[in-house]
Amino acid sequence: MHYVAIVTVLALAEYFLLGALVARARVRYGVRAPASSGHEIFERHFRVQMNTLEQLIVFLPLLWVFAHYVNPLWAALGGVVFIVGRAVYARSYVRDPKSRSLGFGLTALPSLVFMIGILWNAVRALALGV
Repeated sequence: MHYVAIVTVLALAEYFLLGALVARARVRYGVRAPASSGHEIFERHFRVQMNTLEQLIVFLPLLWVFAHYVNPLWAALGGVVFIVGRAVYARSYVRDPKSRSLGFGLTALPSLVFMIGILWNAVRALALGV
């Protein structure tokens, strides 16, 4: 479970960094708080951060439940794919929002695999009476 803890902290650190990039864009493009719209590039940074928050709400519980029910090493590896996916998503979305598909796919894939793995193992355990 150590690897899962490390991946969790890295995913949250990435989110923290995305927040810092929003703050920097806020200053660079003159978008004063509490506004969440203004310059298009600022809005892209803001949407990346908000979308990442939306994904983390799904990803983090799935990561830990998958680690418990299935395999912590596989959970950690899926977590690395998620983190890389978020980085790809952020870079591509800020550059051109139409190019975000690869990053989104790399983000969504681990969560989908985790959901399937958890359901499979939980239903299997119930059926076997474990």
